[in-house]
Amino acid sequence: MPAGGFAVSAPTGTEFEAKITPIVIISCIMAATGGLMFGYDVGVSGGVTSMNDFLIKFFPKVYRRKNEPGIESNYCKYDNQGLQLFTSSLYLAGLTATFFASYTTRRLGRRLTMLIAGFFFIGGVIFNGAAQDLGMLIVGRILLGCGVGFANQAVPLFLSEIAPTRIRGGLNILFQLNITIGILFANLINYGTSKIQPWGWRLSLALAGIPAFLLTIGALFVVDTPNSLIERGRLEQGRAVLRRIRGTNNVDAEFEEIVQASHAARQVKHPFRNLLKRRNRPQLVIAIVMQIFQQFTGINAIMFYSPVLFNTLGFKNDASLYSAVITGAVNVVSTLVSIYSVDRVGRRALLLEAGVQMFFSQVVISVVLGFKVKDHSEGLAKGWAVLVVLMVCIFVSAFAWSWGPLGWLIPSETFPLETRSAGQSVTVCTNLLFTFVIAQAFLSMLCHMKYGIFAFFSGWVVIMSIFVLFFLPETKNVPIEEMTERVWKQHWFWKRFVEDAELEKLEGVVDNGKAKEVESA
Repeated sequence: MPAGGFAVSAPTGTEFEAKITPIVIISCIMAATGGLMFGYDVGVSGGVTSMNDFLIKFFPKVYRRKNEPGIESNYCKYDNQGLQLFTSSLYLAGLTATFFASYTTRRLGRRLTMLIAGFFFIGGVIFNGAAQDLGMLIVGRILLGCGVGFANQAVPLFLSEIAPTRIRGGLNILFQLNITIGILFANLINYGTSKIQPWGWRLSLALAGIPAFLLTIGALFVVDTPNSLIERGRLEQGRAVLRRIRGTNNVDAEFEEIVQASHAARQVKHPFRNLLKRRNRPQLVIAIVMQIFQQFTGINAIMFYSPVLFNTLGFKNDASLYSAVITGAVNVVSTLVSIYSVDRVGRRALLLEAGVQMFFSQVVISVVLGFKVKDHSEGLAKGWAVLVVLMVCIFVSAFAWSWGPLGWLIPSETFPLETRSAGQSVTVCTNLLFTFVIAQAFLSMLCHMKYGIFAFFSGWVVIMSIFVLFFLPETKNVPIEEMTERVWKQHWFWKRFVEDAELEKLEGVVDNGKAKEVESA
């Protein structure tokens, strides 16, 4: 095996030679800027909605509730459907865009789909930065949401397909790492622009143009994946790209495997209908369930609204934004832990450990708030406030090395090629649907459930950890095109679906053969 590379073992005993080439690293970094844009959009909304100048212009009722003591419960200061719509409209638009992104990803390729996402992001930034009324603000968020739908569809697929198998997990998590970096940048920028009056919020929203521009430029220069090129009939171009990204001419075995998978994919005329077939049931169920569970950890409630949440608990404006910066930094560092460990310790171990950590931290937060934050109290004393921030950091760190990146990685690496684009579409669609639900409902839930909101999410953490323990197989170091043989057929529960589907297919072939014999007789 050449120095600087490694071999990917196939079940037949052949090896797919692959070096870690500069083009792979650069392409993955450029593609993952889609995550940077998504993360910035997640982080910036909570910060600007805690700025007085922004509230005065767009949500004066919320501003009055926030700044006139005794009018409203501490937990209900920000309970406003319009304010929640500002945040959640992005995810509703992303949900709709996903259906179109599935088509472009398959027909036009992963690279062009990322380029389309970049154009949507730039349009959204222009509308938000120049917003004069709530209508312009929502239109901007909708355009950003369309960008999220296209980027989240294409980027995880791009990263999974271009990366060598043994570092696929780490490179795929670049997407999630960039989400966390985007959130951190947004928190830092919000902290700085909150001091610029009265237009600091405009600067926060307009600076989203930087990651939008990076994604657009990156999409112009990266190569499309061999899988995508071969799927669209460009065999020689696909082989040439495969040689470039693997750093070797010895790509025939891997090329043939992709061609065979592509041939099977072209036989599927209705990929969404094919998703519902019994043999694809394990991948579909796991993809959907993981997206639901990812949102019901409660992470986006904290990430969207962390400055608002800390403000609710009695932190002043600067302190709430500063605390959000701390949690954002923890998010980034912990995602780096995931990149290092995901292909070493495996997916299941990270998810199970994180379940214990998230449950503990949320229970502690719920208990502290239950005893120390009343409807009209002054907020938390300094010691208790530090404890809450610490528990939020413990929770965020656990999520960042588990459900955050793995919620995207596992679905992107388990679907076969013939349903991969449709499967990724369902994954993104489910994620955005439940992200929208949480974003639209959280401030109202906080108002009505108060400290119980954290107990609610901790109960979900228990349920998802049980699911991982019994139903989620390990996919570490398994080539994408060999998941059926080496994962689903070996799992105690899911193998029955694959085996039954193959039996049904065999019986169909036998029946067709008998029918032809009768006709010839």
